[in-house]
Amino acid sequence: MKKLITTALFAALSLVSLLAGDMMDGAMMKDGKMMVTKDGKSMIMEKDMTLTDGTKVMTDGKVMTPNGKVVMMKNGEMITMEGKIMEHGKNEVAGDKTMQ
Repeated sequence: MKKLITTALFAALSLVSLLAGDMMDGAMMKDGKMMVTKDGKSMIMEKDMTLTDGTKVMTDGKVMTPNGKVVMMKNGEMITMEGKIMEHGKNEVAGDKTMQ
């Protein structure tokens, strides 16, 4: 019984995490195109945007931090409105692309 409850709890938390990740505001490189997600709605990025931390995200996927560091987003990567680059569906910052 304890194992069943633990499994059910794990499944529920995984589902919540998955749903929350899909609805996070930010920008994502998808199939070579930048997409913007706001309030759970995604659309093609039509103009450059500035994030809350001052990071600039360009329509071609180039990301420039307030201190001038430039990286290029890869397919499947997402950048939050706070300037953290993550792999889609994961709650961890991608490799060496911490935007601090």
